[in-house]
Amino acid sequence: MKKLINKPEDVVKEALQAMALAHADLIKVCYNPDYIVRVGGPVQGKVGLLSGGGSGHEPMHGGFVGMGMLDAACPGAVFTSPTPDQMLAATKAIDGGAGVLHIVKNYTGDILNFEMAADLAKAEGITVEAVITNDDVAVKDSLYTAGRRGVGVTVLAEKITGAAAEQKRSLKAVADICRKVNANGRTMGMALTSCTVPQAGKPTFELPEDEMEIGIGIHGEPGRARMKLKTAAEITEMLVSPILEDLPFKTGDSVLAFVNGLGGTPLIELYVIYNELAKILGGRQIKIARNLIGSYITSLDMAGCSITLVKMDDELLSLWDAPVKTSGLRWGI
Repeated sequence: MKKLINKPEDVVKEALQAMALAHADLIKVCYNPDYIVRVGGPVQGKVGLLSGGGSGHEPMHGGFVGMGMLDAACPGAVFTSPTPDQMLAATKAIDGGAGVLHIVKNYTGDILNFEMAADLAKAEGITVEAVITNDDVAVKDSLYTAGRRGVGVTVLAEKITGAAAEQKRSLKAVADICRKVNANGRTMGMALTSCTVPQAGKPTFELPEDEMEIGIGIHGEPGRARMKLKTAAEITEMLVSPILEDLPFKTGDSVLAFVNGLGGTPLIELYVIYNELAKILGGRQIKIARNLIGSYITSLDMAGCSITLVKMDDELLSLWDAPVKTSGLRWGI
């Protein structure tokens, strides 16, 4: 195992320390329990947005704390859910009187711990709602989930929902926007290699040099099929077809197209995938209204990508275009 680390057990702590140093204008990192919070918060009269999950998926979620996105994020150990005490402390830290929305990926540990934290927060008089993201069309039920996994839509929902919260909409209205994004979004991913968890010191699974896996999860959960390596055009078709059929997307739709790298894939290859995606959608007369291309939800050093499509309308486009300033995503500032 070759990694730029000191001790495996110190990776998350040292990364959090570095984030606090590098982005002191945007975030503050609190310890024991650990969470990342927006500088200048809580914003009075604004719904607070909180998400979180295991580390190893950077920049998600800590990289999306800041104006126009999350108010706080809870980092767990690598590929391990954060704990209820982290979530409760973060919830209390971002409560500006308008309530707090928890955006939770559909993984069993995340859901159980966020539910416990919400109950504790409610007992202290904080109004809390939760939205579960479950956009992965690859498989239903896996090692980590009951139902579909929450993946690419999560980042897009955090951005769009964050813009709605900045407008000081009500908690119900902000939660409804988040549910709308999730309901209209679908994702499918694939892997060329495994990833290596620092404390494990070896690949999570074995994938021969000439093979790939379609539908894999962001923790290395099994996907739909393992097969010989295909061309970018063939891979894109295998990812997009199930997405288009699932919602279903149809001629005349406008979409936000998100091509995400899983940590070990260079940007040039993600552009090749996006080029193939544009051809497929153009052939079906589906308009790409907006796009996002890059590594925003990673799986440590895994080589591979995911494609997410969200059906957009004027309201969602306006919220997507609204200013955002985080370490991982920013425009309009």
